[in-house]
Amino acid sequence: MDLSDSWAVSQPTATRMSAAEAVFADIRDAIVSGRIAVGERLPAEAALATRHGVSRSVVREALRSCTALGLTETKTGRGTFVIRDRINADLDIGNYDARELIEARPHVEIPSAGWAAERRTDDELRELETLADQMRNEDDHRAWVLLDGKFHTAIARASKNRVFEAIIVDIRGALTRQSETLNLVARRQRASNTEHDRIVAEIRAGDYDAAARAMADHLDAVRGAVESLRR
Repeated sequence: MDLSDSWAVSQPTATRMSAAEAVFADIRDAIVSGRIAVGERLPAEAALATRHGVSRSVVREALRSCTALGLTETKTGRGTFVIRDRINADLDIGNYDARELIEARPHVEIPSAGWAAERRTDDELRELETLADQMRNEDDHRAWVLLDGKFHTAIARASKNRVFEAIIVDIRGALTRQSETLNLVARRQRASNTEHDRIVAEIRAGDYDAAARAMADHLDAVRGAVESLRR
């Protein structure tokens, strides 16, 4: 049993975190402290699941965030290896990096929210309200980020601009990955819920400018959270 395996079977200190947050924080701390060195292979998913008393799906969620932050790389058939002991400046978010998403999203999602305020149907508003309610009451990270993807797609659909909708559908997987990482690392979920509620309220009010501002403020907060990871 190598060093990383020994670390994996020891018991972590209990914290007031979700399961996925605890697994992520434990792995990140082991990497940053040098307990698992650059070049070493991380323990198997089963060992990490045993260490934390969680399912392997929770472990995979934490490992995806480690990879997105540039700390690890998974090699098919060989396992997940530590490639850096500090967060990479260019976060890998699915098929795009975080910089690309940050630059592109305001050009699509801000006007989408504005037009949704003017053009949404009652059924579309009810869908947004339902999604916002579900996110507010959802404790499971993975379930929440899937709802988040649906929420942003529903706004684009309600804008009645098929170009906006097609773009959001195309990048939806990357948006989900970004939300997943930020929720684990920057604990964005509760703040996002509040921001989403404000967006829905302004869309309900039918005010283009107010809905656009609400979305702009949400995206500014996301950008700030991403930038905080790189400091």
